[in-house]
Amino acid sequence: MSPTVLLMDEPTASLDPVSRRQLIELLQGFGQTLIIATHDLDMVLDLCPRTLVLGEGTIIADGASAVILQDAALLAAARLEKPLRLQACPVCSRRSPSNGRSP
Repeated sequence: MSPTVLLMDEPTASLDPVSRRQLIELLQGFGQTLIIATHDLDMVLDLCPRTLVLGEGTIIADGASAVILQDAALLAAARLEKPLRLQACPVCSRRSPSNGRSP
């Protein structure tokens, strides 16, 4: 079989980190159109140039993944949060009161 479209529902669910990364790398090499239903927004950044966001069964956003996934208000409306790699690290951004340096 040589499908032109691959449809996946939560393909990274329950995968350990190594298996998740292997799957993403495998999918990056595919030439097919990928349609992925997922909450793994970091994977979306790796694989999907375009994103549609659903809210209450309706498309509330359609556009470039890099733009949509930075819009905290839009994501909140769909009960999502920014991908982890786009969130500020609470540990790294915290300053130590004694020396002004990060812990």
